[in-house]
Amino acid sequence: MKKNKDPIYVTQPLLPNFDDLKPEIQEIFENKWVTNQGQKHNLLEKKLEKALKVQNVSVFNNGTIALLTSLKALNLPIGSEIITTPFTFAATPHCISWNNLNPVFCDIEYNTMTIDADKIEQLITPNTSAILPVHVYGFPCDVKKIDKIAKKHDLKVIYDGAHAFSTEINGKGIGTFGDITMFSFHATKLYTTIEGGCLAYNNPELKNRIYNLRNFGIKNEEEVVDIGINGKMNEIQASIGLLNLDLYKNEQKKRMKIKNAYVEQLRDVEDIRIPSIPKNTTDSGQYFPIVIEDSFGINRDKIYDNLKEYNFFARKYFYPICSDYTPYKNLKSSSINNLPVANDLKNKVLCLPYYGDLDHKTIVQICDIIKSFS
Repeated sequence: MKKNKDPIYVTQPLLPNFDDLKPEIQEIFENKWVTNQGQKHNLLEKKLEKALKVQNVSVFNNGTIALLTSLKALNLPIGSEIITTPFTFAATPHCISWNNLNPVFCDIEYNTMTIDADKIEQLITPNTSAILPVHVYGFPCDVKKIDKIAKKHDLKVIYDGAHAFSTEINGKGIGTFGDITMFSFHATKLYTTIEGGCLAYNNPELKNRIYNLRNFGIKNEEEVVDIGINGKMNEIQASIGLLNLDLYKNEQKKRMKIKNAYVEQLRDVEDIRIPSIPKNTTDSGQYFPIVIEDSFGINRDKIYDNLKEYNFFARKYFYPICSDYTPYKNLKSSSINNLPVANDLKNKVLCLPYYGDLDHKTIVQICDIIKSFS
């Protein structure tokens, strides 16, 4: 097989037609209102409420600032413990730590790779104030079990839904579960505003607090009522977001065809497991992960390296896991004995290139390289 001429990355940003963007930018320039809760910013919030099937949305300049703000908005006691997963992007535990809270890592489920709800209660102490699960790759956490645990122990629940834009369970938006859900609109995500994100929540009383925290704690010209941060989304980001609301569903349809093609190519390959979305749950189409078992000495890393030689750039996502990071590796909950599944899967999961413009020939080439190891 010849090396692919152009690099094929794990994803490509969803971008609107440039000609459609021009009048949006022109309007912003004419109005000279480029940030600070402008018309497009406010319209995007309203449209996202409908798209995500949630009661309230507050948009942000990026998902990390949104997640930071969500923890601050819930008034969690300083120094308290937040139970979360190590199988996630660095921002998840970092946002906990930046809020002077302490991450406690819980192991994950083998099939969905989300937090194992059956192992949460054993980690709860009198100092636990919240649970921060992650809908990894768009696979939903066991929201029913987590809700039951949270109510029993009077804990807050903040979901990291960075991968789960538009995911639904039995027709219910994923952002309606828990106290707050964060969605990321980074360029690598299915739905993007280049950078950006939002918080979705049911309690309307959180609206003003999140608004103030997002804007330096400034309530009006003469009152600063909280220790806030600058989390405002600008009007150009919002314009791209408004245009992409008309495009992401078609992108999802394309990705579903690509997913089916991958499944068809890899379904009978020994030692390859393709995780499946639970019943009655929609697939966000964010990533296409496979699990590569190491029964014959041909492991994930060798396949990853070989794909790279042919100019196909998959992602060892997530490797290393957060409990391996220098700031967290000495935590009691980071012990391998506490996280056997996460430490197993970190060496087996590979996210393959996955975006709407990926052609069938490329999919076959990628799969042929993988199958050459079986």
